[in-house]
Amino acid sequence: MAPFIPKNPDFAARVRDSFNRQGAMVHIGARMTRIEPGFVDITVDYRPELSQQHGYFHGGIVGMIADSAGGYAAFSLMPADASVLTVEYKINLLAPSDGNRLVARGRVTKPGRTLSVCHVDVFVERDGREHLCATLLQTLMTMTGKSDGLASDKKAS
Repeated sequence: MAPFIPKNPDFAARVRDSFNRQGAMVHIGARMTRIEPGFVDITVDYRPELSQQHGYFHGGIVGMIADSAGGYAAFSLMPADASVLTVEYKINLLAPSDGNRLVARGRVTKPGRTLSVCHVDVFVERDGREHLCATLLQTLMTMTGKSDGLASDKKAS
């Protein structure tokens, strides 16, 4: 597949800024560890507050970072005057996410003017190795002319 060409030359700063404004990602301690045109990785370290009753990462946390990794992979290719919104996704939890870190690797499968499709694999790190624990297929909408939510873009209500 040919490399993706972003429509916004300042895509990396814009993606990082948007990610840093997501309260949910800040709350769980997620970090964006890769930003390239059409590709984003998001990592979160294990904490007991992010677990389910067996001590594994909760499936909701797995889904959160997978959704964001795919969304930001698509956002990296969108024009500067657009924002992104998830339309749908389907996630398969393939194995318990039993480890010390999750890594969601999002990649654009098909960029589109209105709809983009992304694939995300989520790995759990354990004993120095990565183990696939989830895979997600996602559709995202380009919202042309819609602010990404910068405080300076918001109008008083």
